[in-house]
Amino acid sequence: MSKNQHDRAHHAKKASGVGDPQCFRGEAGQAKFKNGDKVRIRDLPDIFYTRCQVYTRGAVGRITKVVYESPAAEDEAWDNTDHPEWFYSVVFRQHELWPDYPASYKNDTLETEFSERWLEQA
Repeated sequence: MSKNQHDRAHHAKKASGVGDPQCFRGEAGQAKFKNGDKVRIRDLPDIFYTRCQVYTRGAVGRITKVVYESPAAEDEAWDNTDHPEWFYSVVFRQHELWPDYPASYKNDTLETEFSERWLEQA
């Protein structure tokens, strides 16, 4: 069995009967943010895959929920599941994401998840 096959088998075995991301519970340490915190989405480089949408980078939103612990997609894509992070649900006003958003819909929001590495205190 190659190292990659072994790593994938380890992850599958770890999640069997527990589920993913539940199998990473307790592995990310203390959450850096809490519900209600104002955060800015960092503009980090990405090479292959990320769950951080480009249109959110630099935007400011609020944490609505500390969701779960799991490896970030950028790591998991390369079979690196050794460093789980906290994931957070963040809400944005849509008119702040898109300057041309109709003013008559000023209360519209968008909510999505980010791993901790993409967030900084705003």
